[in-house]
Amino acid sequence: MFPDALMMSARLLLADCEERRLKIATAESCTGGLVAALLTEVAGSSKVVERGFVTYSNRAKEEMLGVPGDLIADHGAVSEPVARAMAEGALRESNANLAVAITGVAGPGGGTPLKPVGLVHIAAARENRSILHEACRFGDIGRSEVRLRSVEVALALLQRMVS
Repeated sequence: MFPDALMMSARLLLADCEERRLKIATAESCTGGLVAALLTEVAGSSKVVERGFVTYSNRAKEEMLGVPGDLIADHGAVSEPVARAMAEGALRESNANLAVAITGVAGPGGGTPLKPVGLVHIAAARENRSILHEACRFGDIGRSEVRLRSVEVALALLQRMVS
């Protein structure tokens, strides 16, 4: 279902989290739950994966993660501040101590000159640490590829938070 390299990254992340007794929550928009799906593809992931939020709409981001509506109005859903707020909200609204959030424009439509197709903001949060953020500009490489590359970056950010 997922490429072998992603499966290997997921296994390593889960093993490291289990060793450190860390729980993960995901908050996903354009990936629609792919990070959670990847992690739970690994047997025994229930020891680490606490929950996943699929917050595709702005209203879901507000209601489920507590992202301020003003923040979305001021910066747009696809922005660094919203990705950071989503990661913080996933921590706050779960029993996890590690969270990742993804918001972007997977395409093929929906892009603008300022926020083109392939722009994805990914943030990782951990209790008592600074939030990590990465803005990815994958380009118009196809919806599935944007989503898979976003998952890859999300796992890398989570791994950095664990280390």
